[in-house]
Amino acid sequence: MEKMGIGALVVGLVLLGLGGYGVYAFFPDVIAVLKGIIGIIGIVAGLFLVIFGALMIKE
Repeated sequence: MEKMGIGALVVGLVLLGLGGYGVYAFFPDVIAVLKGIIGIIGIVAGLFLVIFGALMIKE
């Protein structure tokens, strides 16, 4: 079990390093994606609030 944990730790560190390099290499694209995700979250939250408000009014 210890060997499996060490292997998972090493693979995790390698993937973390590769992910960090990817973010560094494509930083403008990462910012654009984050802005899009924030917009989508806002739309979904607004939609849920509209539905929740409509259900509250009906009662």
